[in-house]
Amino acid sequence: MPNTVAPRPLVTLVVIAKEPRAGYSKTRLNPPLSLAQAAELAAACIDDTIAAIAHVRVDRRILYYQGTEVPESAGDMQILPQSPGGLDERLASLFDHCTGPTLLIGMDTPQLTAALLEPACESWPDNVDAWLGPAHDGGFWAIGMREPRGDLIRGIAMSTDQTGALQLARLREAGLRVGLLDPLTDVDTYADAVAVASDAPHTRFAKLFATMHILGR
Repeated sequence: MPNTVAPRPLVTLVVIAKEPRAGYSKTRLNPPLSLAQAAELAAACIDDTIAAIAHVRVDRRILYYQGTEVPESAGDMQILPQSPGGLDERLASLFDHCTGPTLLIGMDTPQLTAALLEPACESWPDNVDAWLGPAHDGGFWAIGMREPRGDLIRGIAMSTDQTGALQLARLREAGLRVGLLDPLTDVDTYADAVAVASDAPHTRFAKLFATMHILGR
């Protein structure tokens, strides 16, 4: 019999982000940074994230966006306005909206690379029903499902040091086989920014942060 190759899954890759403006995004970087500087770094995070996903083979790219001024880097991405509600409701709404294998990532990890996403995009194996990318602060930077279901996210307490564990448990309790992506550090605090800029000095984020970095902090 001739060798057959399983077809590549048709994956939708979604970036969730909100408009980077002063007093609205990355406010935990203030102080020591100004709110305007924090917003500039948020914009760099979005640009780095979109640049990374440009090198991943997927079938649809969506920017799940909260705001009116869409980043120029979004290019030909489909823009989908975020639904109202808390973060769990917004994530759940997105997964109710999508069909087929879907992976959602945040914009808080500018160190992201195409290689980190490859297992859940180009190589989604048959024995994985869902993906979770843990964050070092206890949350998660990525979540994916072969058959998207908002009810598996809705009600999870977000932005706590148990969020990732709770979400993983919810997926497994539903009988899903979960693959884990590499853990990453979200840029939430100034210390996070220092660590991520050091780990990924080539990024727009790191180069911009270098102009703002306050020695001794």
